[in-house]
Amino acid sequence: MHMLKNKEIGQKIEKLRKEVDKHRYLYHVLDKPEIDDSVYDSLLEELIDLEEAYPEFYSSTSPSQRVGGEVLDKFQKVKHSFRQWSFDDVFDFEGLLKWEEKITKMLFKKGVNFSKEELKYCAELKIDGLKIILEYRAGKLFQAATRGDGVIGEDVTGNIKTIQSIPLELSQEINLTAVGEVWLGKKELEKINEERKLNNEPVFANTRNAAAGSIRQLDPKVVARRKLDSFFYDIEGVEISNDKFQISNEFKNVKSENNLTSSLRDIPRQFTGFGEIKTQIDELELLKEFGFKVNPHYRGCRNIEEIEKFYQEWINKRDGENYDLDGIVIKVNNKKHQDLLGYTGKAPRWGIAYKFPAQKVTTVIEDIFVQVGRTGALTPVAHLRPVRVAGSTVSRATLHNEDEINRLDIRIGDTVIIQKAGDIIPEVVGVLKNLRTGREKKFSMPRRCPVCGGEVRREAMSSLGKSDKSKDKSSAAHYCLNPDCFAVEIQKIIHFVSKKGFNIEGLGEKIVEQLIQSGIIENSADIFEIKKGDIEPLERFAEKSADNLIGAIEKSKYIEFEKFIFALGIRYVGEETAVLISRAINKEFQGSKSKFQINSKLKNEKINFLTEIIEKFPKVKIDDWMGVKGIGEKSAKSLADWFNNSKNLEILKKMEALGVRVFIETQSGEGKNDSFNGKTFVLTGALSGFTRDEIKDIIRKEGGKISSTVSAKTDFVLVGESPGSKYDKAQKLGIRILSEEDFEKMIEE
Repeated sequence: MHMLKNKEIGQKIEKLRKEVDKHRYLYHVLDKPEIDDSVYDSLLEELIDLEEAYPEFYSSTSPSQRVGGEVLDKFQKVKHSFRQWSFDDVFDFEGLLKWEEKITKMLFKKGVNFSKEELKYCAELKIDGLKIILEYRAGKLFQAATRGDGVIGEDVTGNIKTIQSIPLELSQEINLTAVGEVWLGKKELEKINEERKLNNEPVFANTRNAAAGSIRQLDPKVVARRKLDSFFYDIEGVEISNDKFQISNEFKNVKSENNLTSSLRDIPRQFTGFGEIKTQIDELELLKEFGFKVNPHYRGCRNIEEIEKFYQEWINKRDGENYDLDGIVIKVNNKKHQDLLGYTGKAPRWGIAYKFPAQKVTTVIEDIFVQVGRTGALTPVAHLRPVRVAGSTVSRATLHNEDEINRLDIRIGDTVIIQKAGDIIPEVVGVLKNLRTGREKKFSMPRRCPVCGGEVRREAMSSLGKSDKSKDKSSAAHYCLNPDCFAVEIQKIIHFVSKKGFNIEGLGEKIVEQLIQSGIIENSADIFEIKKGDIEPLERFAEKSADNLIGAIEKSKYIEFEKFIFALGIRYVGEETAVLISRAINKEFQGSKSKFQINSKLKNEKINFLTEIIEKFPKVKIDDWMGVKGIGEKSAKSLADWFNNSKNLEILKKMEALGVRVFIETQSGEGKNDSFNGKTFVLTGALSGFTRDEIKDIIRKEGGKISSTVSAKTDFVLVGESPGSKYDKAQKLGIRILSEEDFEKMIEE
């Protein structure tokens, strides 16, 4: 009888869960409630009481788990299954035209016949929230993470569970990675800020800050009270075994290291239950089917004129929604076209963010100060009477350079118009001269560095590779000529330890300044010989914080090549250029006499590449650097100059001596096995004897290359169980087909 009663209670609990989740979905996702809130609360309360009385029926995906779990000490770092990207921005119709022209040319070169195929788009609203990446395993929420730097994010699963519009369990037992935006409603922000005022806490400037602050709360119960919401727009990876939702055989075994298939953009897929996933709009519909909340205001557009119409509509309607918008996102609708366009080093080519016009307000310039950046550039900054613009309060705005100040005739005491360019950087765009009183003061750039007193020189535009007629705001700058300028060194080190560089937690601007002033460090390399005893006596450092910083420094010593190059702070060399250099490694620079060959030392995927940088990079000339596709004259000259500077090389040598290790992921090496060396492999079907990562690793180490598509250049197609059309295509082209047994024999040869 006892077992029978328990079984009945278990069934009761399961029915309650389904009923509560059904009404959650109707209310929070479809906005079509069928019962009153009080009835819903009563059902949930009954469920919680039963689960507490019978803990053996615990489930991590029960609706009761949304009330908030245990308080955390800190957030754990997690690696994303798929690299997370950000879209490039355009701010006007002309920019949109240029983007379309660029992608049309690229698609034409790749064989797209526009007489038969139209370039159509999907336009979506750009929600001003916080990007979130969800992973489901067997249909249950496994992990939720913030974007972070695109590769590493923070695990915020407990907090995400409190968001009612996010499903804890999908309708199907699938592995899935979904990407979306977490946001806070304007009405909720008002309530939260009223409460914070009563508690004498600082209010949130806007909904995005409030959403980001909420997600980073260590107590999930606090997050639950803030009633965050979500919209999802992307499926990064999916694996489905249920026949009803079976992916076509050709692609169902293409997996990431977390056993998820590659991005929907990387390969086309077919879901027999929903029809073929050919477009971005199909993908949004699929997200709905899986139970995610999708913003309903997306639109298919036949051309950019229709995009512009959609854009103008939402400029006028943006304030009518409960969520904040900062633009629209345009994506090429055809998935095959997305595949062909691919990515740059930092963003998808097939999509663009069309930002809304910056909001403009007036305020008064109370003073003008000069900042010194890491390149030595002196930048005038207006200190403003605080004013709210584009959702946040600003008190400073860049004036760019002396030419810009003279062009606008900006004076201290002026009433000015400011805007946030792209809703990010405040800048002065106009002066209301009719409001002048005669007490305004003209401003002149200093002749000496305001920090070190060193000589200042104004660099002509032509010296930066531009014509004297250029109107670029960054082209006429004043520079401090003192290479040991305190301000320059601080900014260099701050750039060096930033997230996109060495990512050393605990080394903020004030700590860096304190370390330099105390004589503990003079340059970036000195960071790696800091000892606990050096920093413990300093203000802000207790024993634990000193241990944390030393640990963070030690952890940072092992760094990817791209991040290392970025961290060096070479002028005109950003993230994308660093990626381009990485891709060019192990190849000959076009036209290079030095040939830049380092093949013999790149047999492994991860090596200490810092030795190679020190020995080989000074030999690379400007023309050699320009031989890398995508690197222009300015970047090439800057790279050549930097690596031929003896002081810079000494810093690199010191880093190496202190244990810094730079590694690079290589696509191929000089293999020992002639059966593999220089050959191109394509994998298809389910492999039993190896994981795909193991096979790829073997092929690369033996000198082979991996391709995702079969072509006339393919040498071998390795086939597992249930191969797809790649197998058929290989047969038609007469390409040698390998079984796993054949592959093992090749390894042994």
